[in-house]
Amino acid sequence: MAKKGSLSITSENIFPVIKKWLYSDHDIFYRELVSNGCDAITKLKKLELIGEYERPEDMDYKIQVSVNPNEKTIKVTDNGLGMTEDEIDKYINQIAFSGVQDFLEKYKDKANEDQIIGHFGLGFYSAFMVADKVTIDTLSYQKDAKPVHWESEGGINFEMAEGDKEQVGTTITLYLNEDSHEFCNEYRAREVLDKYCAFMPVPIFLDNETAEPQYETIEKDELTDKDTIVETVVEPAKTEEKENEDGTKETVEVEPSREKYKILKRPVALNDVSPLWNKHPNECTAEDYKAFYRKVFMDYKEPLFWIHLNMDYPFNLKGILYFPKINMEYDSLEGTIKLYNNQVFIADNIKEVIPEFLMLLKGVIDCPDLPLNVSRSALQNDGFVKKISDYITKKVADKLSGMCKTDRENYEKYWDDIAPFIKFGYIKDEKFAEKMGDYILFKNLDGKYLTFTDCLEENKEKHENTIFYVTNEKEQSQYINLFRQEGIDAVLLPHNIDSPFISHMEQKHEGVKFLRIDTDLNAAFKEEVKEDDEEFKKSSEELTELFKKALSNDKLDIKVEKMKNEGVASMITVSEETRRMQDMMKMYNMGGMDPSMFGGTGETLVLNANHPLVKYVLNNKESQNTDKICEQLYDLASLSHGPLSPERMTKFVARSNEIMLIMAGEKAE
Repeated sequence: MAKKGSLSITSENIFPVIKKWLYSDHDIFYRELVSNGCDAITKLKKLELIGEYERPEDMDYKIQVSVNPNEKTIKVTDNGLGMTEDEIDKYINQIAFSGVQDFLEKYKDKANEDQIIGHFGLGFYSAFMVADKVTIDTLSYQKDAKPVHWESEGGINFEMAEGDKEQVGTTITLYLNEDSHEFCNEYRAREVLDKYCAFMPVPIFLDNETAEPQYETIEKDELTDKDTIVETVVEPAKTEEKENEDGTKETVEVEPSREKYKILKRPVALNDVSPLWNKHPNECTAEDYKAFYRKVFMDYKEPLFWIHLNMDYPFNLKGILYFPKINMEYDSLEGTIKLYNNQVFIADNIKEVIPEFLMLLKGVIDCPDLPLNVSRSALQNDGFVKKISDYITKKVADKLSGMCKTDRENYEKYWDDIAPFIKFGYIKDEKFAEKMGDYILFKNLDGKYLTFTDCLEENKEKHENTIFYVTNEKEQSQYINLFRQEGIDAVLLPHNIDSPFISHMEQKHEGVKFLRIDTDLNAAFKEEVKEDDEEFKKSSEELTELFKKALSNDKLDIKVEKMKNEGVASMITVSEETRRMQDMMKMYNMGGMDPSMFGGTGETLVLNANHPLVKYVLNNKESQNTDKICEQLYDLASLSHGPLSPERMTKFVARSNEIMLIMAGEKAE
């Protein structure tokens, strides 16, 4: 006689919570049902190991997922330990009891505890997010157990009676609701299973009950008892005509006839039950790591290098972190760290476990000890999680610092690609910064890689505790040439991350200053001007007044210097403080704000009093061409510093043409 009743909820009305809010992604039901099946098989394997179950010789442990687009159903079948009626009553009808807890308690002293996937009794009910009706057909491994059939519509009422299942294990059948028919599509099912179950520890097979049978042909010696023979194919012997010594010809057999068999295509598991991260690093080749990277991340650009994490104490953690090429602006980078719990996919980039700066990498981390919440979708607050995060940070820092110390050549080769990542980590993670401070490199103007200490030593004689840097070699080429002529070194810092990075370094190293090479006119480039040189003071005041008037800009800062290099007429310098503020505004999309709010543009026009054009302006104040030359010198200085605005560029081109016409006219005369 069938048993009927209402599902017993052991905490206040938990089922609607499960159905609507506990799982944010509806496709998660596949993960829950398949991992529960893996759990049941893991338990049965353990019972087999300790002699409490004898597996039939022809049985291989597996999960079978079957979709039927016509019937709009999904079946998930495992050959694990199955359930009795009493167990269904306890673990299904009374929600929130965990069978795993009781199982481990009972058998904890009888064998080494294997990792059991299912930590929660609620996973089964994720099925009701996509199904109007769910049935269970199960047969327990226990001697003389009777099969049980259970069904429920809507997850509120149930009916349970003796079933007809003949093999040990469980089949769960979902009758999908109208909104969820996509999940019985074979390709959609494959996609979801690949997302969540790609590395579960039991082979998972998928079949479409409505698809036409597929076949393959194999050699006779490849045939096994499990193959279904459809047809025997005899390939005739291969012959060829051979000429004898007496000139006669005969047909000889080159290859004997062969028997082949057409069989139903053998099923291929969707998942890899022994993922690379579970192996010891000594067992893995470089090609193994690259192939795994391509498979998991669908990225066919080779990673630079990788770190294999393998820890058993004080917690169990394994994984592989890959360093992809990241030589682009850091804010456009998007890495992926996939988090697993006993080979069950949990989520990408869980910030509690993965330090923020590591999000630029790609990799997998499997930690069975994670204190997950009931839906496995988030972590419970736990000091233990912080320890995991700290461990990962330490391993990455150890790998990088070790490479710098023992394989400097390769470290330098990779540096331009990994620099944004390391600098981001230096800013974001104090422990990482402590370990990596001595292994951050700076590339100088000659392409040589220097440590922070090396940089300070390079310029120590002329500029103590100052590091000059370049952000754009093209735009700052004029300044680079001046530095080279005077034998002053500078380093290249071209990334967006470099501005906050150097500010952070200055905070950590009191007294050290980073200055971009166009911040000010270096004293080494100038001739000394005596304080009582009244003539120079007067010339400077006149030039300043002439340029401000010609440029119609009273607020422009102008400085007149006697430069050693007479080939430079004018230059632009920008205050380091102001420019960093402008960089910060760009980074936070505040580009539309007026820089004067923060104390002006910080831009100074530097005029070289030794240059003929500057002398011409001073000596030809009344000439009608003086204003044009002033404007041209300002625009040329700006151009050597960066691109002009469209409006200013238009005027510059027109004025350049006008000046050339004047020159042509003068020559014609």
